[in-house]
Amino acid sequence: MAPSRPLTIATHPVHADTMALLRRRCDVEVCERSPSPEVLAARAAGASALLAFMPDRVDARLLDACPELRIVAGAFKGADNVDVEACTARGVWVTVVPDLLSASTAELAVGLLIAVARRIREGDAAVRGGQFTGWRPGFHGIDLEGTAVGIVGMGSLGQAIARRLLGFGCRLAYADPGVPEANGLAARPLEDLLRESRVVVLAVPLTPTTHALINGERLALMSPGAVLVNVGRGSTVDEDAVAAALASGRLAGYAADVFAIEDRSRVQTPAAMPPALLSHPRSVFTPHLGSAVAEVRRAIETRAAESILQALDGHRPLGAINAP
Repeated sequence: MAPSRPLTIATHPVHADTMALLRRRCDVEVCERSPSPEVLAARAAGASALLAFMPDRVDARLLDACPELRIVAGAFKGADNVDVEACTARGVWVTVVPDLLSASTAELAVGLLIAVARRIREGDAAVRGGQFTGWRPGFHGIDLEGTAVGIVGMGSLGQAIARRLLGFGCRLAYADPGVPEANGLAARPLEDLLRESRVVVLAVPLTPTTHALINGERLALMSPGAVLVNVGRGSTVDEDAVAAALASGRLAGYAADVFAIEDRSRVQTPAAMPPALLSHPRSVFTPHLGSAVAEVRRAIETRAAESILQALDGHRPLGAINAP
């Protein structure tokens, strides 16, 4: 009788080559859609490995239902949806993919910035609505050259955004207490950065410290007509406060690829985005497309799968953020 093979549960469909890599060592079951916590607990009850994605929430309840689990391999960069302490206490590795998403997400951040600063959504609506019959002055926006841009968070994503914006001739500064120096850029306290920047780009992970980092009080520090872009996590801003700032004219625009409705680590995740934010013409949104590049997603899955194989073979897996 052949010895049983460890079971890996992939919580979302993965590429065929990811499946082939895992099947060298494991049996693999794939969930066709984001499973509920109850369904995932039942599916993974005998699993040794979990290939997890951003919509999944890995907490103590799930871990208690999966006593054979040895690794949660995240196909994501930020592990705010995983209770890392609970995993560590139960001897479960947690891995992330820290470096493969930054370039594509930084490119999208620049695209969102240009779209909201140059009012592309409004211009597109005017053309499609038959309001454009030839050149007329209007839809005045912000020119990036010479503009003060503040980046909040100078990890790999913030650095990738900075490198791209330097090519536009922006005057860059950043706020990140954990990074005292970054490629010659000026480090500023957050409140000063908000006061001094015409454009602010958020590139921070979601932690207890960064939850609602940009709230009504801090929005009031920004100069009238400033623009805010969020490619970190949705809950790093108070979306209702952003909607109010747009309505009052304090903000000239808000662009985001991330939203509070996605953040499963919160005790109460909002059921929907604020209607006032969704309907405002000076907002631009994309549905979390930061890493939505086929080659990038394949590379992320491969890295996560390799981490699973390393853990099952008794090695410290690549991308580990704990030491169980």
